[in-house]
Amino acid sequence: MSIAPHADLSALRSLLFAPADRPERFLKAAASQADAVVLDLEDGVAPDAKTGARAAALAFLSSHARQAVWVLRINHCNTLAGLEDLLALRQTRAMPAAVMLPKVESLGDVELAVAHLHRPGSAPAIVALIESGRGLAAADAIAAHPAVCALAFGGADLAADLGAEMSWEPLLFARSRIVQAAAMHQVAAWDVPWLDLRNEAGLVREASAAKALGFRGKLAIHPAQVGPINTAFSPSCLQVERARQVVEASARAAGGVCVLEGKMIDQPVVLAAERTLRLARRLTGAGRDAPASPVIAGAFAS
Repeated sequence: MSIAPHADLSALRSLLFAPADRPERFLKAAASQADAVVLDLEDGVAPDAKTGARAAALAFLSSHARQAVWVLRINHCNTLAGLEDLLALRQTRAMPAAVMLPKVESLGDVELAVAHLHRPGSAPAIVALIESGRGLAAADAIAAHPAVCALAFGGADLAADLGAEMSWEPLLFARSRIVQAAAMHQVAAWDVPWLDLRNEAGLVREASAAKALGFRGKLAIHPAQVGPINTAFSPSCLQVERARQVVEASARAAGGVCVLEGKMIDQPVVLAAERTLRLARRLTGAGRDAPASPVIAGAFAS
């Protein structure tokens, strides 16, 4: 089966969950300035409400697909609800930007979903949630599948599976493994939601640490989390300006090693600067409001 190139979702910083059985919240979630909204058919919906939630989500997508970046989290493909999700998606014209697969533990989980969702000349973008020890062990193979556009970290389920505490240090290896697998195959990596809704300072600390580790963004469970997440994963005005100076200095040196303000600039530094500028340009093009500092307007106005 040939897989068509999937949408580039690598610039997404914030993905806000909205339970699919609450359609009145969908547009409110999109208005939060989240880069994407995840319509959730899995954990956010009670078993006896899944049929109605599925119908509501697909009906909404058919008429609002262009109003935001929509991701649909379906139930696990090995469950009846998951198979019903796949069949319903197969029969509708309303395909989201990506389909999020929960508890992915093998390449076979991805293949099963793609086999059901494949259409001539196209295939869905798949977000694979890594939520178990088995999934973590298979992260490299999962990220290598051509339909996978991102790995997302399901920290609560993984912590329960490992018998570990859901905090930064006990899950640092898992986070690092997911970032490594995603980087090897040039797909995005998104961090686990912050669960303490009253602790914004903790959210900011964790989001900043996740960015430093290599994550591209973070999942969110409340609209109030979107702003801090977007700010944490956006380059600051100073970072954008510094990146531009690095790229310009490298160009003047014809790509060779050079010195800028007393610091050596070599190829890895230039590549990191180029990534910062690409992200800033993508955010500008997407028209997002997210950076709290005047990132893009200030950095690209000159």
